Amino acid sequence: MKLTSPVLRDSQPIPAEYAFGVADPAQHVVLGSNTNPPLTWSELPPETRSLALICYDRDVPTRADDVNQEGRQVPAELPRTDFYHWILVDLAPEPNHILTGEFSKGVTPGGKPGPQAPRGARQGINNYREWFASDPAMVGRYFGYDGPCPPWNDSIVHHYIFTLYALDIERCPVAGDFTGPEVLAAIAGHVLDQASLTVTYSLNPAVPA
Repeated sequence: MKLTSPVLRDSQPIPAEYAFGVADPAQHVVLGSNTNPPLTWSELPPETRSLALICYDRDVPTRADDVNQEGRQVPAELPRTDFYHWILVDLAPEPNHILTGEFSKGVTPGGKPGPQAPRGARQGINNYREWFASDPAMVGRYFGYDGPCPPWNDSIVHHYIFTLYALDIERCPVAGDFTGPEVLAAIAGHVLDQASLTVTYSLNPAVPA
C-alpha cells in the first residue's frame, strides 16, 4: 500500500499554501490559505471497504509558557505531544485520490462544519478547538483539515504525519464530535494495511524547515 502526493515529499517542508499559519516579518505569523493538499493512494488490499486518514503533528509543546512570547524561545528539550490536524473516516477507496482544496480552503473562524464531509465521508474535530478555546474571535468546533501553525518561536522543526488506513469495515464505529485518538481506538483490529507520508514545517526563521 502506498500514499503519495504530487506536492508533498517525504521528510521535506510542506508548501505554505497548505498551512494554517505562514511566516510574516512584521507579525511573526499571519493566517494562510489553509488548503488541504492532494493525496493519492495505490496498492490497497483487495478486501478494503473504506479508508481512514489521519494527520497529526508529533512535536507540539506540552507547556505553553514560552509559546509565541517575545524574547523567549520554546526549548528543544521540552517534552512534546500530538496535535491532530485532520481526521477523515468512511472515505471510499475509489477514486484513489483527494484533490487540492477538496476538503478545505481557507481558515474558518470557529471551525468548518461537520462531521459530514464530501464523498459521504465524515470528519472529526481537530485540536485547534483547544488552541482557540479562550479566543472569542476563533473559539468553536474545528472539523476537518486545518494545516500547520507551529509556534513561531519554537526551536525545533515540526513533523506532520499523514497516515492512510485501509479498513475491512465500511463505516468507522465512532459518532458525534469524534477525535483522532477515538478513531485510532475504534479501528484497532480492522486495519488491513496502512501507509504514511511525513512532512515538516517551521515558522521560526532561525529554524530551517
